[in-house]
Amino acid sequence: MAKTTVAFDSAGIPLVGDLYVPDAPAEHPRPAVVVGHPGSGVKEQTAGLYARRLAEKGFVTMAFDAAHQGESGGEPRGLEDPSQRVEDLKAAVSFLTTRGEVDTERIGALGICASGGYVLPATASDHRIKAVGTVSAVDIARQFRLGADGTQDPAVFQDMLDAAAHARTAEARGAEPPVLALFPDTAEQARALGGEHGAEGFEYYRTPRARHVRAASFLTWSSVDRMATFDAFAPVPLIGGRPLLLIVGRRAVTAWMSVEVFQRATGPKEIHWIDGAGHVDLYDKKQYVDPAVDKLADFFAEALGGAA
Repeated sequence: MAKTTVAFDSAGIPLVGDLYVPDAPAEHPRPAVVVGHPGSGVKEQTAGLYARRLAEKGFVTMAFDAAHQGESGGEPRGLEDPSQRVEDLKAAVSFLTTRGEVDTERIGALGICASGGYVLPATASDHRIKAVGTVSAVDIARQFRLGADGTQDPAVFQDMLDAAAHARTAEARGAEPPVLALFPDTAEQARALGGEHGAEGFEYYRTPRARHVRAASFLTWSSVDRMATFDAFAPVPLIGGRPLLLIVGRRAVTAWMSVEVFQRATGPKEIHWIDGAGHVDLYDKKQYVDPAVDKLADFFAEALGGAA
């Protein structure tokens, strides 16, 4: 397959993506899938892995860095803006519609972790997206407000909103605003702060397993108040009759979010469990990624009319 670095615009911000095109000749334009990365991730990590694997199945795919992150533009760096992240996905679809290899009537979207939340409002409001899949889907706003397992004390997020307010005031007064560090120094500290879910994230993002120089190690505090009122799941009924597939690790502490999405969906929908997998296991562990990719390939082939 051919991999090409591409650039496109999202609300005035230049984004950078990796476009994957199957090597096998095709008589007609192919179906395509946009792939979004997790929060703090970059296109070279799990998003790129899924994009490459789906391209091997015959789809044109593109993984890209969100605005303010990775190789893409946007200041300040480390800003997680839900409305921009949704716009980024739509901009990626727009880019694919300009490519001769792509059948513009057969475009799907895949979101992993936080982008598994963002693809839902993107699909709900953009009829060019004909089918949507998620892996370890998370509404990042729910995760911040309620915790990964949904049981966080509400006071925790109120304290975070206090910190966000102080950061905005500091910036307005000309000071360098503080940032929200995403990871502690050690796996033990990550486990103490975030349980097994925190430890799994540390192992993926902060060790040679998947560490990348452009992956975010912090968020701006203004990300927190931008996420405060965001709801990735409210628009799910607007997806209507377009097919939805939710892939979830049986051990994932975030699985409750995919269950909620499934309950809200009104059209063709399936929740597919991967036995033995936790949330982060589905990012890169072959024994879990292989069946997830096979399921996604079958799903998109049926929903988009096949990859041949």
